Amino acid sequence: MIDRYSRPEMARIWTLQNKFEVWREIEVLACEAQSQLGDCEITAEEAALIRERADFCVDRIAELESTLRHDVIAFLTNMAENIGEPSKWVHYGMTSSDLGDTALAYLIVQAIDILLADVARIKEICKHRAFETRDMVCVGRTHGVHAEPMTFGMKFARWAHAMDRAEKRLQDAREVIAVGAISGAVGTYSSIDPFVEQYVCEKLGLTPDPLSTQILARDRHAQVLSALATIAASAEDIATEIRALQKTETLEAEEPFTSGQKGSSAMPHKRNPIISERICGLARVVKANAQVGFDNVALWHERDISHSGAERVVLADSTLALNYLLNKLAWVLDELVLYPERMKANIDATRGLIYSSHILLALIDMGMSREEAYEVVQRNAMQVWEDVQSARTGLTLAELLASDDACPLSPEQLSGLCNPSNFLSRIDTVFTRLETV
Repeated sequence: MIDRYSRPEMARIWTLQNKFEVWREIEVLACEAQSQLGDCEITAEEAALIRERADFCVDRIAELESTLRHDVIAFLTNMAENIGEPSKWVHYGMTSSDLGDTALAYLIVQAIDILLADVARIKEICKHRAFETRDMVCVGRTHGVHAEPMTFGMKFARWAHAMDRAEKRLQDAREVIAVGAISGAVGTYSSIDPFVEQYVCEKLGLTPDPLSTQILARDRHAQVLSALATIAASAEDIATEIRALQKTETLEAEEPFTSGQKGSSAMPHKRNPIISERICGLARVVKANAQVGFDNVALWHERDISHSGAERVVLADSTLALNYLLNKLAWVLDELVLYPERMKANIDATRGLIYSSHILLALIDMGMSREEAYEVVQRNAMQVWEDVQSARTGLTLAELLASDDACPLSPEQLSGLCNPSNFLSRIDTVFTRLETV
């Protein structure tokens, strides 16, 4: 079932409820840190009371913001309504971005942790299926044209390696974004002790930014969005291959077609790769959003808010879309239907043309120059090509070469060269490498 792969946790991360919960925790932690300093009048008892009473209502915040036109002040006002007199210490010495940027970094880390699990699951599915199909022979294609024999397991193995790299990109992005900043108006700590920043970040699992200028530098967020875009592109690459393999003329692989599913309102025979197409479409959104991240890096002086509205859209949308498409991709890959008999038929469809490279090398081994050998093989290959393209009955490449006086290879030698297994004698190298992924 597709539902087996759905993860509603990602949607919750970007709810106002969750954001305000993180905001509340940051403000409470800051009060607790202040109470430990001794140079602020807030007492441990007041900090404990703030912890006990700190609460908010999303609807009330929205009501306040409609007048105040400032989301942080609306949040703090609502908190004050619940806390009472000790609320004067809430947000003490802080600025809005101390709260907002630290919270945003925390939310992004939450999202990346979910995506890391998604990517790891796809990697394991691909790795398992790679070994499962290690010896399932199919034709390799370059430029969309038959090239040489390979195995389907190599496709899964390539995808497993792509997801392994995706994991590393996400881990790097997580490290870059897992920072907080509570340093005041322009980052000088003029009204707040650096201990507060250290305390809050430690409790949240973040690292204090070495120098924030009221905000965290947006190259961090750009790196996150870039990593998400690259992973989306890898998912699109996989989905595009599945779509190509499901074409009627190819039909070597097919998305699962569930019981009761219908493919077309007009054509009852249709079984379309709709999930793979959806993955490709959503990947375009994630890739496009990365550009917003790059554009957000350049801000005026120590801070402006031109980045703020845009990233509220792209960070949520990119993580949500990537989470969704990765879970769909996991389902497609886990349940992908393969047709080995059709693979064999496609191998034979070009009447031995895919063995031309080994015949070329065999002729060179017999003493012919590369140019002479290439001319002999290509001349006969083009005849086969024309027969195949015009659907004419004709000879195979080996049969044509056997009747060509310029070719010194015997029919038996030619027949032996036209065997897919000849091309697969060293693929152990590929699968040995996969074992360590």
